[in-house]
Amino acid sequence: MYMLGKAPAKRDERTLRLTAIMAGPEVPESYDFDAGKNIPTPMFANDVYGDCVIAGRAHMTLRLEYTEQGRIIGLHDGDVIREYDHESGGVDGGLVMIESLNAWRRGWKAAGGHYNIHAYAAMNPQEVNEVKAAIALLSGAYVGLALPLSAQEEISGGQPWTDTSDDPGSWGGHCVYIPAYDPDGLTCVTWGRKQRMTWEFFAAYCDEAFAVCDDRDRWLASSPVDVGALDRLLTEVTQS
Repeated sequence: MYMLGKAPAKRDERTLRLTAIMAGPEVPESYDFDAGKNIPTPMFANDVYGDCVIAGRAHMTLRLEYTEQGRIIGLHDGDVIREYDHESGGVDGGLVMIESLNAWRRGWKAAGGHYNIHAYAAMNPQEVNEVKAAIALLSGAYVGLALPLSAQEEISGGQPWTDTSDDPGSWGGHCVYIPAYDPDGLTCVTWGRKQRMTWEFFAAYCDEAFAVCDDRDRWLASSPVDVGALDRLLTEVTQS
């Protein structure tokens, strides 16, 4: 069963833009964070609850911590359900991605630890190089899709998302984590599996997309993020 749970996109003019903090380098034509790593793709209870916003966070946390700790942490359904209940107030009505990202900055308890991100930045889904940069240089993209009804038919039939003829959101809003892309499209992790989509599908139905900077200290020595610019912008946002 496919449960949705991304509330309509909410905009905040203070949100950092990825282009304001990226300092290069060039991105490759193809990239797959998971290649050779055997990272699992749990359902994280998204077949029972509309917890896709936290499930997407969990999939990304597995990759961020693999980069930082060199191991796959023991994230489980219970961790995701507990955080979803906390952020939703116990009402299974979905979450606003940008509000959940702010909660992620404060941190959440999972796999016996406390995990938070240093910052996040919005991307323009229509700018392919921005999306590629987030995936290849910052361990993936955290993305919201206004899915069409055709997407339900395609995934149920084991097909990639290619049809762009239906109205955005005619099925509903959904959050996914994207660890890979190539010239033909992108691969997201959702509903306990890898799901392919074309670039055309992504452009038609992605209504919000974010890059995540996990740990500030890790970016100080060598990073695609301009840490000085990031700190200045974060200070401005905090003061406003």
